Amino acid sequence: MSEHSSPLRIGVMGAGVIGREHVALVNASPNTRLVAIADVTEAGREFALQQRVPCHADYYEMLDNGGLDAVIVALPNALHLEAGLACIDRGLPTLMEKPIADTLGSGVALAEASERAGVPVLVGHHRRHSPDMVEARRAIQAGELGPLVALNGMWLCRKHDDYFDQAWRREVGGGPILINLIHEIDILRYLCGEIESVQAVTSSQARGFDVEDSFAVVMAFENGAIGSFIGSDAVPSPFMWDVASGQSPNFPHYPSDCYVIGGQKGSLSVPGMSLWQHPEGADWRGELVQKRMQPPRTRCYTEQLEHFVAVARGEATPVIDAREGVMTLAATLAVEKAAREGRKVTVKEML
Repeated sequence: MSEHSSPLRIGVMGAGVIGREHVALVNASPNTRLVAIADVTEAGREFALQQRVPCHADYYEMLDNGGLDAVIVALPNALHLEAGLACIDRGLPTLMEKPIADTLGSGVALAEASERAGVPVLVGHHRRHSPDMVEARRAIQAGELGPLVALNGMWLCRKHDDYFDQAWRREVGGGPILINLIHEIDILRYLCGEIESVQAVTSSQARGFDVEDSFAVVMAFENGAIGSFIGSDAVPSPFMWDVASGQSPNFPHYPSDCYVIGGQKGSLSVPGMSLWQHPEGADWRGELVQKRMQPPRTRCYTEQLEHFVAVARGEATPVIDAREGVMTLAATLAVEKAAREGRKVTVKEML
């Protein structure tokens, strides 16, 4: 924070698990100050009392009360459109938790409103701020892997049984495709470019719920690369970015890799950050040279908040704005549709 700037005054909508994580980050940064919380629950009101800030049962009241420079929206997905439009209408830069909205129509409406008003919306796909992903994107765009050819990814974990006590998590729409795969889709778009089409299969064999517990996806990218991705919330493993990267405050760290990205000049494992290449003129019959990349040891959630501060002050443009958030949602919903209908689905048809 420069000597001429004062902390960004932030209001947080939603005092659930994610909202409280945002509050902790805001409190920890010298560049931000929590000034209000909007939440309809008694637990939210008590949490606001602990933070010594006002709690508004009506978020319009919080927005109209003045004293805000920016807003973080951590409400249920179905409320993102209304809340986002309310912030945009008042000229308040917004950090919108992922997904951008619960439907593509709502996401597009938010993107158009943001663009029309010139009020920035940063979508909370936090992995884009992680040092391993920033370095991987740099290497790819610098041509260190050459033209991309093929990639593979994994997201394997075993969620706790109590997680499924909430009925919606056992029903269609509450599974790992729309809750977890959306992070993977976003980071693959960030690293490898736009996804052109997807094919997918799902299974609910492990738990027997109406919703999937496992999935496999095949992707074709607009640049000609192809990729595959498998995931399950019923498999104990370290092959999940949150665990493998050590970036999550909620999971232990077991260093591992969960992405391999291959180009004509080399392959890169992430988050371990090993780049493998043949010496000039060599091929599969010869040796490989390993280069270990060393990105800075920063925290993605902290970096996301600091980026939001810069966005709100007009010093940066969102690394993932509302329009980008719509594209990630469209590609994720394409996976769900492809699995349900048993066919290849293009992202273009989703839009």
